[in-house]
Amino acid sequence: MNPVNLIIMIALISVLVLVHEWGHYIAARAFGVKVSKFGFGMPIGPVLFRTKRGDLEILVHACLLGGYVSFPEDEADDKGVVQLPLDSPERFKNKKPWQQAVIVSAGVIMNVIFAFFIIVFAAAIFHKLPTGKSEVYINGFVENGYAAKYMQGTFKENDRILKVNNIDITSAAEFIFLIKNSKENDNRADKDTINKRLEEFLKLNPKINKNEVIPAGTKITLPSKKTEDKLIVTKNVARGLDKYDDSNEIELSEDEIKLRDEIKGRQTYVLTNDFYALGIASALSDSYKPLDITVLRDGKIVELKNIKVNTSGQLGILLGSKEIFTETNGIKSILVNSAKYMCYSTKLMIYGLIQLVTGKIPMSEMHGIIAITKIGSDIIQYQGMLNGLLLTAIISIDLAIINLLPIPALDGGHLMFIIIEKIRRRPLDEKMVENISKTFFALLIALMILVLFNDIVALITKKF
Repeated sequence: MNPVNLIIMIALISVLVLVHEWGHYIAARAFGVKVSKFGFGMPIGPVLFRTKRGDLEILVHACLLGGYVSFPEDEADDKGVVQLPLDSPERFKNKKPWQQAVIVSAGVIMNVIFAFFIIVFAAAIFHKLPTGKSEVYINGFVENGYAAKYMQGTFKENDRILKVNNIDITSAAEFIFLIKNSKENDNRADKDTINKRLEEFLKLNPKINKNEVIPAGTKITLPSKKTEDKLIVTKNVARGLDKYDDSNEIELSEDEIKLRDEIKGRQTYVLTNDFYALGIASALSDSYKPLDITVLRDGKIVELKNIKVNTSGQLGILLGSKEIFTETNGIKSILVNSAKYMCYSTKLMIYGLIQLVTGKIPMSEMHGIIAITKIGSDIIQYQGMLNGLLLTAIISIDLAIINLLPIPALDGGHLMFIIIEKIRRRPLDEKMVENISKTFFALLIALMILVLFNDIVALITKKF
């Protein structure tokens, strides 16, 4: 981990927090609302730094996560006198609902504007933006490996991989996912495949009852070994955006795995253990999922059928990947392509959030500031400052999306209360709102602790 890149990433993330809170501050001041505090970090633990600029107190907290601006409202001075009268035009609550909404939303708006600015800046400086796609090609073969025996006659060096099982390949990760989940003898079998093998087995062995135990020593006739069905998944599953649903597959028992290995290549077999017909069908079903791979070779499309992945989940090939960029030359090109990149990134962020909320992405996959800083530092080191800046823009977009959620203690929750008050045409009970906000703030802290734990575990296990 390069310490310089780490410092750069911390600085970039810190700027995002300051930009967010500055948005609230300038909107409040624009509408004449008094701001008493501008805090960097959560108001938990000791204060590292404190200064005063006129009536504004600036604080840096030891818990450097997040930030806030504070309105005096009912704050009292040392003598217990409330600083602002109830009818003061400087009170946030005395502003019109639309003005309150603008102040609450200003942080999110600033994060969006800042994200676009970063993307435009990156596009102008580096004259290119990533499309989110890569060219994947064969870079060579594993010496004395599986490819040396089987794959060198199938693949050629510099073959560009276009499709696997009719799924467009736009990243090495997609290709690797499909390979790993199509390997031979993965100790799992599809229920539909098992039922087909069961029918074939019972036809060849008409005296066997599928509901009765077949005793050890019984000689059985075996159907010919067949491949499993091809792995067919959505593009989002291959990209890792959706969870791979393997609920239709069952895991083989130890006896079934042993039987699978012993009956390989045989037409008949004498059972060494008691078995149900279904168990034998399961052993017959665990083979490999064939791959149909389309490659571009010397300018021509070549179809490679029924490719077999070995038991280690490898093809024995070395992959190369080349990121595809869009050129950004000229003001129009910079602005248009920056907007496209921002829209694309926002869609991915929203999609990921939906997957998390619906449980399709487990909570263990949630990561926070530690992970972001580490990953960002590595990106700057290995992929360059362009990708480091773009990651900062994506984090800014993510910060805006998260803050807009209608959850008390977040900007979206405050906005929700304003809207409810507007609909009811009377204010909500302040004590109730305060209690709800405190409860959700505690839940937010608990979530932050969970995310911090995930980050630490990921660092220790070298997940990233």
